[in-house]
Amino acid sequence: MEKIVFLGMMLVAGVSLQQISPFGRSESVGLAAVPVDNRHNGIDTLKLDRETNLVIDERLNLVKAHCTACHSTKLITQSQLTRDGWRQKIRWMQRTQKLWDLGESEPIVLDYLTKYYGPSDRAFDGRRLPLPKQTWH
Repeated sequence: MEKIVFLGMMLVAGVSLQQISPFGRSESVGLAAVPVDNRHNGIDTLKLDRETNLVIDERLNLVKAHCTACHSTKLITQSQLTRDGWRQKIRWMQRTQKLWDLGESEPIVLDYLTKYYGPSDRAFDGRRLPLPKQTWH
C-alpha cells in the first residue's frame, strides 16, 4: 500500500516512472512530452508525444488521425523513407489495405513523415542497417 501511495504522489508531482523504475525501462509513463535525442535527422532534441511516441508539432493530430487508425506508430518510427517512399507506402496501403484517400491532408502528412522519419544522413533504402560483424573467440 505504501508503494502505491508513493507512486501516486510521484505522478501527481510530475515525476516520470522512468526516474523511479527499478527495471531500467527506457520508456516513461505520464502525460507530458519528453525530450529525446534525434540527431540522425540533424535535430538535436525533439519532444515526443507520450501516447504515440511521434514527434510533436502542429501536424501531429492529423498524422495520428490518418495513420494510427489502422496500425501502430512503430511502423512509422522504424521506417526511414524518402518523400517518394512514403507516398508509395501510402499508395500500397490504399491499394491493398483499404486506406482512404487522404485528399488535401496527404501533402501535410508527407511533409511530417519526411521531416521527422525520412532517411538519416547515411545512405539508407528503408531497410534496417546490416548487423555489425562479430568477432567470436
